[in-house]
Amino acid sequence: MRDRTLKKRIRLVVLVLAKKISLRLVTTVITFFSLMSCAIAEENKAVEKLPADLLVLGEYVLPMNDETNPSAIIRDGAVAIRNNKIIAVGPRLELEAKYQSKTKIEGDNRVLMPGLINGHTHTAMTLFKGMADDLELMPWLNNYIFPMEGKFVKPEFVRVGTELACYEMIRGGITSFVDMYFYPEIISEQTVNCGLRAVVAAPMIDFPSPGFKGWDDSFAAGMKYVEQWQGKHERITPAFGPHAPYTVSPEHIQQVAEKSRELNVPISMHIAESKAESEMIAKNHQSSPVAHIDNQSMFDDNQVIAAHMVHPNEKEMTILAKKKVGAIHNPTSNLKLAAGISPVTMLLKKGVSVGLGTDGAASNNDLDLWEEIRLAALLHKVKENDPTVVPAITAIQLATSIGARAVGLGKQVGQLRIGYKADMIQVSLDDLRLQPIYNVVSHLAYAVDSHDVVTTIVSGNVLMKERKVLTVDENKLRHSVKAISDKISRELKK
Repeated sequence: MRDRTLKKRIRLVVLVLAKKISLRLVTTVITFFSLMSCAIAEENKAVEKLPADLLVLGEYVLPMNDETNPSAIIRDGAVAIRNNKIIAVGPRLELEAKYQSKTKIEGDNRVLMPGLINGHTHTAMTLFKGMADDLELMPWLNNYIFPMEGKFVKPEFVRVGTELACYEMIRGGITSFVDMYFYPEIISEQTVNCGLRAVVAAPMIDFPSPGFKGWDDSFAAGMKYVEQWQGKHERITPAFGPHAPYTVSPEHIQQVAEKSRELNVPISMHIAESKAESEMIAKNHQSSPVAHIDNQSMFDDNQVIAAHMVHPNEKEMTILAKKKVGAIHNPTSNLKLAAGISPVTMLLKKGVSVGLGTDGAASNNDLDLWEEIRLAALLHKVKENDPTVVPAITAIQLATSIGARAVGLGKQVGQLRIGYKADMIQVSLDDLRLQPIYNVVSHLAYAVDSHDVVTTIVSGNVLMKERKVLTVDENKLRHSVKAISDKISRELKK
């Protein structure tokens, strides 16, 4: 009897223990799988890619943002773009692992770099290309340019000429430009349509010009343009464009300077371009162009983009540096008009931000900034009898990072840097003439030309892909250009 009772008790204890053990085992298993699920979820979360609108690759990436070593290159690199800005720059494998992009542009045998900045041009003057050559500045202006502008510069002329200029600039890798020409509202509209970025200066001049009787109405039109376009579009910066110290009186220069400070609007102006200009200012104002402008307080607390700046003296260069005036070097135009060679090396030593410009196509005769890069690197070596001045990387900086500062866009473009606008280009090194490659930066300054640009991107928008401009109807534009150029040709034959 006792044996049976003992056996029952033992069996009962065993069953209870079994139940407890099973419950603990089940609980342990559940806990284990819960922990595993959380770990897997965390791991999946960790490897989940961040969104990007565009990933642009480059066998050579030249960011231009290392102040101590601006020629530093990322081999097999990439740039990630979201919402028109750069969100990452680095090795391709790292960015491809981190970002999921809607679109990717391959970069085999290509240089990915900031877009070029054309610091001074007159876009619509592409329609005057080759119209009058081999003349000094003043006869060229007074006998040909000003009279033909009076006859032909109308809204349609500016619309077509600006579109033609935008096409050429996109094709050559220019992503930003500074313009000064008539009907700036039309220039701005066409620039927006074509996808480029621009500082557009409304022209102001003392004597009759297309659409204006003189200063009062040109100044009023400039004010109206600035009021309408300031803050209107992220790619357009409206500016004042008093033509030059020999075409704008001192009191009118002061008027522009005051309004510029009041409205926080940049100024673009031709300054110290030729010896003839210097002689006129000396005769009429007993001064030099730079000192004369400074005497009118234009440089005080204003962002001034000084086109050409061929003839400043050393004291004036110090003033330009102190007052943060941007100087735009236009080597082809200045050579063609025999205006002289800007003292670029001294300007840079003094701390002046120097950019590059093509000037208008009527005095160049194209809008190819690669030619200006090459000339900027070569001219000053001869002028100073020193092959070490303006090395290749400095010439490229004049068209990108330093040039951006010169035109007041230094915190937005000119570098491949996180937070900057996604303005960049790809340059192909496929052409046999570019082989062999020992130094990419050297090639960019001395061997590459506009036809090697294969991709142009502004604010994250692809404007040209595989050398095909996507924002301009080429056939339609060709017909429009011919219609206007035929009229100009007939006038020239009279």
